[in-house]
Amino acid sequence: GPVCSVLSDNMGLLSDPNRRQALISLLTRLNAPICVVCYMAGVAWFMGLAFEPFTLRTYMSENAMGSTMVEERFPAGERALATGREFAAHKKKAGGMPVDWLVKTMQARGLEVFTQRFSRTLPFPDENKERYMVKGTNVYGILRAPRAPRTEALVLTAPCSPGDNNQAVGLLLGLAQYFRNQIYWAKDIIFLVNEHDLIGMQAWLEGYHHTNTTGMDWSPLQGRGGSIQAALSLELSSDVITSLDLVLEGLNGQLPNLDLANLFYAFCQKIGVLCTIQGKLQRNDWDSVAGYSHSVQTMMLMVMKQASGRPWGDHGLFLRYHIEAATIKGINSFRQYKTDATTIGRLLEGMYRKLNNLLERLHQSYFFYLMPSLSHFVSIGYYMPAFGLLAVILLLRALDLWVQLVTPPPRTEDGIVDAEQVSSPGVLSVLTPLVISHLTGVALYTLPIQFQEMAVEHFPVSETEAVVLTAIAVYTAGLALPHNTHR
Repeated sequence: GPVCSVLSDNMGLLSDPNRRQALISLLTRLNAPICVVCYMAGVAWFMGLAFEPFTLRTYMSENAMGSTMVEERFPAGERALATGREFAAHKKKAGGMPVDWLVKTMQARGLEVFTQRFSRTLPFPDENKERYMVKGTNVYGILRAPRAPRTEALVLTAPCSPGDNNQAVGLLLGLAQYFRNQIYWAKDIIFLVNEHDLIGMQAWLEGYHHTNTTGMDWSPLQGRGGSIQAALSLELSSDVITSLDLVLEGLNGQLPNLDLANLFYAFCQKIGVLCTIQGKLQRNDWDSVAGYSHSVQTMMLMVMKQASGRPWGDHGLFLRYHIEAATIKGINSFRQYKTDATTIGRLLEGMYRKLNNLLERLHQSYFFYLMPSLSHFVSIGYYMPAFGLLAVILLLRALDLWVQLVTPPPRTEDGIVDAEQVSSPGVLSVLTPLVISHLTGVALYTLPIQFQEMAVEHFPVSETEAVVLTAIAVYTAGLALPHNTHR
């Protein structure tokens, strides 16, 4: 009895139109100050995440990769660089991918070698060669696991790009020869040299997984390994490098499991290689202004790269197939500290030996994180409150607009609101802007490509300009739409 009466009293308070009106008027009156406070609090929270004492130290979650106690013995750095120079000579002679030479070289190293042809029609002409059709060939060799049923695989890839990535291909072939003589591999290792960077990589991945999501033409793969567990893409631009940069951002801002980054950092520490993320070295003076701003820049660069949505290396396309992947990029800068190819080979050997120990896919660590440095990270639980504070502003502004749509209810002589006379906003007043926004979105999505050929035919513009001009035309046409949606 008493409980029911208390509950009914409270419900009465909440359903009282006067009290509800008072609450709404308070929210609308203080709308702007609350929004400003939320915005400032959200930005302050986010900026505070780059301060080292507020972040977590990275740690290895996967037990199978917990210790770096493997002995790396890769000896053939100089021979790998010589192979890279030989590859460069054949690439120059062939005017592109030296397919025949690569096939023979991989076969000589004891791998099962296969090729894959692919072609892609581009929506716009290529920036370098003004071509609509890109054709190429991927070459890959599979080292079969001597100690396992061949149900799982690891990938090491080096793109054959128009730029200088010859040392990476040389090191890949050197590692293939070295790995071939070891007996402890429990997973197939696939050594891939892909042409035309992301286009070739997408063709190979689609062929490997029997999917065609992009409408690309490619020949089916003749040889396959097991389910791919992890992949590393290697980019080296010179014989001697000063630091190794870890690139994590993939397609649509996807990231690999944090344990992969932890593994790279652990081996860099063990072997004594300078390692960077976003091209920035780690600093120890976190309590100084310069040290803090350095962390903020590193974290914001990661945010910007994820926001762009594009993959920042060939590894970025592996992530859509739930394969943990990263790009290791060699940087040769003005620093005095130098690392040779043998050391990089040992680092890769150590990483692949640890990945070889995996009993299950990398899943124990984080998939959503930001890194102010390689030794510290910000998990999703720490940065989501900042996002939440910014998202609250949208709700508050929406509430404010909704209340403004409602006409102020008339009051009787004694100040009490007549509940029957409260007018609700007309459906049309809300529906019209919604319909117009959706139609504009559809127009912007479909019309630029539809009108591309027409624009090129009638006006002296290129395809790329035609798409931009059509988008501007849609916006200009939008100025004629009714602004006062109450009519």
